[in-house]
Amino acid sequence: MEAIVKAFLHPTPKQLKIVAASLLLLAVVVGANMYQLYTEEQLWGYRPLVFLLAAWLAWGIGKQAWRSQRGDEHAWRDFLLATLSGLLLGVGFPDILPLPFLLFVAWIPLLLVEQRWRNNPAVGKRRMRAYAFHTLMVWNIVATYWVMNTSFAAGLVANFANCGLMLIPWGLYLWTYQRMPKVSYAALATFWITFEYIHLNWELTWPWLTLGNGFAEYPSLVQWYEFTGVFGGGLWIWLANIWLLEMWNNRQQFRPQGSLVWKTTALLLIPMMVSLAMYYTYVPPAGETAEVVVVQPNYEPHYQKFSVPKATQVDQFIQLSLPVLDAEVDYLVFPETAYGFVKERNVVANRYTQRLRQAFAEFPNLQLVTGLNAYHDFLPDEPRTAATRTRERGSQTIDFETMNLAAQIPIRPTDTVQTYRKSKLVPGPEILPYKKIFFFMEPLIESLDGTTAGLGVQDKRSVFSSEAGRIGPAICYESVFGEYYAGYVRDGKAQAIFIMTNDGWWDNTAGHRQHLYYASLRAIETRRAIARSANTGISGFINQRGDILQATNYEEPAVVRGTLQLNDEWTFYTRWGDLIARFASFVAILLLLNAFVKGRLQKEKS
Repeated sequence: MEAIVKAFLHPTPKQLKIVAASLLLLAVVVGANMYQLYTEEQLWGYRPLVFLLAAWLAWGIGKQAWRSQRGDEHAWRDFLLATLSGLLLGVGFPDILPLPFLLFVAWIPLLLVEQRWRNNPAVGKRRMRAYAFHTLMVWNIVATYWVMNTSFAAGLVANFANCGLMLIPWGLYLWTYQRMPKVSYAALATFWITFEYIHLNWELTWPWLTLGNGFAEYPSLVQWYEFTGVFGGGLWIWLANIWLLEMWNNRQQFRPQGSLVWKTTALLLIPMMVSLAMYYTYVPPAGETAEVVVVQPNYEPHYQKFSVPKATQVDQFIQLSLPVLDAEVDYLVFPETAYGFVKERNVVANRYTQRLRQAFAEFPNLQLVTGLNAYHDFLPDEPRTAATRTRERGSQTIDFETMNLAAQIPIRPTDTVQTYRKSKLVPGPEILPYKKIFFFMEPLIESLDGTTAGLGVQDKRSVFSSEAGRIGPAICYESVFGEYYAGYVRDGKAQAIFIMTNDGWWDNTAGHRQHLYYASLRAIETRRAIARSANTGISGFINQRGDILQATNYEEPAVVRGTLQLNDEWTFYTRWGDLIARFASFVAILLLLNAFVKGRLQKEKS
């Protein structure tokens, strides 16, 4: 046993090369299996995790073997610590392992590596950036490997691009430390939170790994998100990491008793205790309720949903819905892109809309809320948008835009259809970010079945109103953005939220479950109950405390019925949004300006 531990902690370059070659072979074998499954039109499941992790570790271990051969005796230790940080961050996220508490120590191993290199300015920055990138890559692979199930190339691009962006706050931290070492850790936390806030609000957005999302599987521990949003959780994680790192660095001076124990306990446990008290004493505001039926048709999106005839799919919706409908049901909810191609201005003219209205005609008070593939033809004098495309109709050229639409279709023919355009678009599949800058990416995006024109959007959130209530229609990805999602309440006075999604792109892996868990955080932040309809994935209900109720199974046609408590009250977060992140952004600017001035003064003195 001692020999094994020694070989693990102090391997020879030859041993490292053997391990790297073995991992590379594993990646090749798994990659070949993935290609075979692709040719057979079968899904990959967890294989991308093995493929990506094996390939990346093979590269990293091979590099450490080269460094060890050149006499760097600390190379392997630093690599292990950086890998440990990545693994702790990855498994701390929902549905990997049920251990979000690992996030409280996840950054410490990487910061210990940084401490060793900070006194070697000649190579320290470059080497530290490499180890930080390694940590970020391991984290991205472990937590979001499932992105590759949508597309092999998209998965690779997403991992490398996101890690490159995540490296920016680390680069700013390393630059700031040389000029203001006393505030370096506070600067790192500030830069990171600022980066996460920017990552929520620009076109390159990918907020899946916002640190505060790590607690999504345990809503009872973060009920105070109704005040802080997810950035409160991120701040908590950074404070814990910095505090525990300082304890480790000064462990010789610390005593097991005294104020230190109480401070540590307070930092880690008091937020959880406060949250649990809020959770068990929370009572939804008294008011109206809505009776809702949610349908999960279960069409696999890669090889099934877009090949099965639309008429067959609509019949499936009808067959699932009718047995549970009665005069008491207020809403029937279908998933994202349930059918289409529908003209936005005239949804009722579509033959499938008419078919559904006829099928549910005995329930005239029913409101059907559904996702649609839709388009909008521009009038001659109507302003064009960035998503404008053209098509030929005889001798005419028509300017139009497509969109991912939600519609509230009243079964009573005299009532008006209401629509909402999905406006948080997924980079790649739904929008080419900053098209004027990344114009050279257009061929790649088109080859991956993405869109370079983008989709039509709307500026503000709007809601669907009826006698049964005011409902915010969130489409898929939109349920990951806290402040944006709260706009359904701020801008439209939503009393509850319906989420329409299609989570089958990621196969039966952690992806669709993480998406579900993140909706629990939105329920807490806004205190709005949720009805969730997934084409395939997990459908069901979420109450105002974030509890998931009546969850369906993956890859199973299902229909569930429940009662949603409506709410007109606003939370602090709904009213003020991401205050922590905005304050961090302001502080980050001050820190950078101060560091710049001090750097100039240091140069002048030297």
